[in-house]
Amino acid sequence: MSYQVRIARQAAEYLRRLDRTTQARITRRLDQIAADPFGPQTKQLKGAGGRRTARVGDWRIVFRVEPAERVVEVSAIGPRGGVYRGL
Repeated sequence: MSYQVRIARQAAEYLRRLDRTTQARITRRLDQIAADPFGPQTKQLKGAGGRRTARVGDWRIVFRVEPAERVVEVSAIGPRGGVYRGL
């Protein structure tokens, strides 16, 4: 049973502005995260309050998992250099 993915408004807007190829790559990774948010394609962020990250080329997806509700909450999508600022 997979998890439901909820994308924050700011992350959804950022995703919408990307080119179609990058959107498709990130969407495929979100599908993988929904199937297994603790899988090998993700890693725990240190000191970020239980957040995890997934890599898609030079892009990163930052999310939090709510296992009891079976929900993955995506808080940020962005380039590697800037997505971690402010976490």
